[in-house]
Amino acid sequence: MRIGLIRHFKVTRGYPNTRVSSEELLKWMEEYDASEVEESEIDLKNIDWKRCFSSDMPRAATTAKKAFGGDITYLKELREINLVPIFPPNRRLPLKLHLLSIRMAWLFNHKSQPVSKLDLQKQLSGTLDDILSGNEDTLIVSHGGVMMFLRKELMRRGFRGPEFKIANNGQLYVFEKRGR
Repeated sequence: MRIGLIRHFKVTRGYPNTRVSSEELLKWMEEYDASEVEESEIDLKNIDWKRCFSSDMPRAATTAKKAFGGDITYLKELREINLVPIFPPNRRLPLKLHLLSIRMAWLFNHKSQPVSKLDLQKQLSGTLDDILSGNEDTLIVSHGGVMMFLRKELMRRGFRGPEFKIANNGQLYVFEKRGR
């Protein structure tokens, strides 16, 4: 059984290169979520993928349609982690500092974040239970942060596959489990 993880195509909405307030960050995040993508070819490694599950976000859905010709199951459980700025609304900081501080708050289960790390792990574990029950070669199209957790969970379940910190957009990562 093989599981193919694909991070959505690169979005066309660029990153702000100025300092932004928390309000501006939220607006940028909305624009990012609604952004078009730069489609590219996906090397599917000559594998006859039987099923495909995708985040229901537009950028992932577009990627899934390009990768898979059959019916696609869209799941909100495969969406990117919803993170919330931790600084006052008018505090202007570089985007990278905002994102780093939000990720740190999330990693340390800060009360400002709506979903805890444990909640996400439980959600993705349950979602993988459902996906793996089909016991067929399956594509999963998702987002960078979620893919890190999916990879870790697949490895915990005995799959072997490539290592990545942040997955490349539109690239297939194949994980394989042999026998039982």
